[in-house]
Amino acid sequence: IDMVNDSMYGLQAGIFTNDINAARRAFEEIEVGGVVVNDVPTFRADIMPYGGVKGSGLGREGPRYALEHMTYIKVCVVHKPDNE
Repeated sequence: IDMVNDSMYGLQAGIFTNDINAARRAFEEIEVGGVVVNDVPTFRADIMPYGGVKGSGLGREGPRYALEHMTYIKVCVVHKPDNE
């Protein structure tokens, strides 16, 4: 975990373990955008938020996450006076 966190990049990490507590600890402590347990870190599904931290990018890819990253929410409220 220290060796991974010492990197200036942090896209995804893959860990292999049968211990769910070790997987949870890795997820909580590794400074990356995603942790894949028992598979390679290049695993990706479009519905997942995919992106990194540190020098590995800004924002998240994936349809929903890219849309949210590239837009902003704005609201307009119009109150109709009682006399109309």
